[in-house]
Amino acid sequence: MRKLTAFNFVTLNGFYKDENNSTSWHIHGEEGAKFSEENMQAGNTLLFGRITYQMMAGFWPSRMAMQSMPGVAKGMNDAQKIVISSTLQTADWNNTTLIKGNLIDEIKKLKEQPGNDITILGSGSISAQLANAGLLDGFMLWVDPIAITGGTPMFEGITRQLNFKLTNCRTLKNGAAVLSYEL
Repeated sequence: MRKLTAFNFVTLNGFYKDENNSTSWHIHGEEGAKFSEENMQAGNTLLFGRITYQMMAGFWPSRMAMQSMPGVAKGMNDAQKIVISSTLQTADWNNTTLIKGNLIDEIKKLKEQPGNDITILGSGSISAQLANAGLLDGFMLWVDPIAITGGTPMFEGITRQLNFKLTNCRTLKNGAAVLSYEL
């Protein structure tokens, strides 16, 4: 069975996006680009909600992405991608499949299919729904050394207790930590 993991940037005070639905407080930097490039080599299928998909599809195929982070851009553009949306009509980004059905039912089917593991990028509400349904196998949280004044809490929408087991911790020179957990 394919494993499903959620990856998100999070502030020290627990927000994954600010009041403007932005992660502009996150500074990726050279070390972050190297980390992302390494993770892209795992070949995981990427899963997005509509909002995150449109943001990613608007950036990664661009000339700016190719110039600033060529390895990550190549990995993002080459990766198999799935977008879950009931409102999106088409998903034109290279190697993207659009799923319009019931989120829980579709992910159950997807996990049963052969293939690489699946990583949710961003898409906090999808992560919460899948965690509540017991379909998430883990979280990878990039904890930035910053506190912001408000926004959306990382675990907003969680309706049951989640017990985490730390499987890896990587610290970065800028003070960030990447924490990997199994559920």
